[in-house]
Amino acid sequence: MDRRIFVIAEAGVNHNGSLETAMQLVDVAAAAGADAVKFQTFKAENLVTRKAVKAAYQIVNTGGEESQLAMLQRLELKHEFHFRLRDYCQSRNIQFLSTAFDFDSLGFLVEEVGVEQLKVPSGEIINGPFLLAHAQTGKKLIVSTGMATLGEVEAALGVLAFGYLDWEQPSPAAFQRAYSCEQGQALLKQKVTLLHCTTEYPTPMAHVNLRSMDGLQHAFGLPVGYSDHTEGLAVPIAAAARGATVIEKHFTLDKKQPGPDHKVSLEPDELMQMVTAIRDVEQALGSPCKRPQTVELENRDVARKSLVAATAIAAGECFSVENLASKRPGTGLSPMEYWRLLGQTSHRAYQSDDLIE
Repeated sequence: MDRRIFVIAEAGVNHNGSLETAMQLVDVAAAAGADAVKFQTFKAENLVTRKAVKAAYQIVNTGGEESQLAMLQRLELKHEFHFRLRDYCQSRNIQFLSTAFDFDSLGFLVEEVGVEQLKVPSGEIINGPFLLAHAQTGKKLIVSTGMATLGEVEAALGVLAFGYLDWEQPSPAAFQRAYSCEQGQALLKQKVTLLHCTTEYPTPMAHVNLRSMDGLQHAFGLPVGYSDHTEGLAVPIAAAARGATVIEKHFTLDKKQPGPDHKVSLEPDELMQMVTAIRDVEQALGSPCKRPQTVELENRDVARKSLVAATAIAAGECFSVENLASKRPGTGLSPMEYWRLLGQTSHRAYQSDDLIE
């Protein structure tokens, strides 16, 4: 196996503000075999205005009476919870991750919580100052590209390259130079993974466009992955087979819980099924080199055929289409030698079904 797919179990805000629920989500992710469990870190007042409306799917799942601000305030993960969850993740041998949605939260995750890497959500891919702050941490980044064009992704990568290079004066021209230079490209390849994503909850199958992973990899030469918002398990498993290096999927303790994301999340048994299937795909992918596998070799003589005498053949008789046939086992002369033998003289006598020597 050439690689291991990094599976992120996206807890998001499915803790509903409860530390106990968040700890249970860690348990579920660890038991499923995920590599990381990811939460979301934000101060609602730094993320949305008082007049910001909910997304359509949020209205469907939580009602339209309260504002987006009020909803998010209920779903904040308290700062003190982060340390408990980080330490608990370490004890369960699973990586703790969280997505920052504002500058204060980004600083908190890097400087106080000490996360190993950072996830940039799709909505921030055009937020140049925020992208720059991410890159200036020097951390590895997983960048979702939902709603983005290739041009917007390239512009974002320019900002990230500039931030990693730690040049002094930001500007669009400087971003382009950073993106185009050899050192900038090397840093992007070392530190950035792009995730294809369709920002709709749930995503209809006709709008998944999974081949966009190929387009991203071809356009930018970076590792690619997939952040899934479809219902069920088929698409993330397909993404694993198509070469995703990272797969992210929302999960919950119970889809019937109140909140914006529970209904489009996997329940514990489904998450375990998904991770198991992805690990199976990893093993099944193997190598691009076509060659017999070790387990096949013992079957080769049984399944293949050899040249045999179709009828009795006398010594000195010529081999012909009438007296040659191909039958199992494959322990004799290969049937690929058939045409070479036609017309040649047999050096010995054969009974019907004898292997030709």
